Amino acid sequence: MPLALLALAIGAFGIGTTEFVIMGVLPEVAEDFRVTIPTAGLLVTGYALGVMFGAPLMTALGTRVSRKRMLMLLMGLFVVGNLLSAVAPVFALMLTGRVVASLAHGAFFGIGAVVAAELVAPRKKAAALSMMFSGLTVANVVGVPLGTFVGQSAGWRITFALVAALGVLGLLGVARLVPDVPRPEGVRLRHELSALKNVQVLLAMGMTVLGFGGVFAAVTYIAPMMTRVAGFSDGSVTWLLVLLGLGMVAGNYLGGRYADRALMPLLYTSLGGLALVLALFTVTAHYKVLAAATLPLIGALGFATVPPLQKRVLDHAHGAPTLASAVNIGAFNLGNALSAWLGGLVIAAGLGYTAPNWVGALLAASALLLAVLSAALERRGTASPRLVAAGGAPAERPMAAHR
Repeated sequence: MPLALLALAIGAFGIGTTEFVIMGVLPEVAEDFRVTIPTAGLLVTGYALGVMFGAPLMTALGTRVSRKRMLMLLMGLFVVGNLLSAVAPVFALMLTGRVVASLAHGAFFGIGAVVAAELVAPRKKAAALSMMFSGLTVANVVGVPLGTFVGQSAGWRITFALVAALGVLGLLGVARLVPDVPRPEGVRLRHELSALKNVQVLLAMGMTVLGFGGVFAAVTYIAPMMTRVAGFSDGSVTWLLVLLGLGMVAGNYLGGRYADRALMPLLYTSLGGLALVLALFTVTAHYKVLAAATLPLIGALGFATVPPLQKRVLDHAHGAPTLASAVNIGAFNLGNALSAWLGGLVIAAGLGYTAPNWVGALLAASALLLAVLSAALERRGTASPRLVAAGGAPAERPMAAHR
């Protein structure tokens, strides 16, 4: 694998840390700003919405510059947002900092995914995507638990200052290792938008929203769930997040390994398993050992969907992948925002801290239904890759290898 993938993984590590570390320090942030846990959950929702809207916006702005330069600009924006969160004197300003940082997230992963896929042979595309996203999963093993420990012992503001430093490291890695390939000639925003008319692209994005939303419904409120339901101490949240992160690393690896061989069976297995495990988590969350054993399963099944879904979008958006790739990253975070909001609603309604697990199970099951529909349409040949081709010409049929 090219060394440039390491630079993308470093950037992904920083972004993954800031995205997920808020879950580990959510009680501390809520207490510091004197807001409720559901209100503090808006820091997750706000970040996710920023990714969703920022992904297409920043990607569209980036069509006029080289991909390397755009990746560097995005990491700079990420640093600014996290510094703002670190020094925020009021909750609203911290939320603003989270949104600023989130604007870099979707476009970085979207553009980075295209760069990663172009650096390797087509048969290694999913593996390259998996390597880039490994930075995101490793963040959950190292960055998030460490950030949680720092936040609980030295203050959550120190955590976000350290995350900003990670952003600087990611910027330097991109500057040093990613090749400065000129932007593709003839690429126009209208051409990129045409990929979003593809039925299979839209279905894959729907699976992304619902499937990964299922994961976030549970993990957004993992700290209060583990301490107030399972009975763990506050200090135990750090190693519990390590377990979750180890599952994510394993799932991302397996997703990258098998997505090039059996993409749709992999999605059936991971989404169906995720729905089942999340439903069981409403019970296992009451027992320390069972709760700890369930966390890596949630991480593994959730992240096993990431490489195949991103690859499916890139395959079906062939010829105009950049915007579609970035929008799919936004779709992951739309799922995060939706599930964090729904999880907050059921907690606020008095249904308990395990109630978000039922929300997640229903979301994952809905994603599985979309996967079945997508495969059925593809088998019947009724889902054209592009409802309206960019130039009015008929579009290619989907690749049979992904049925």
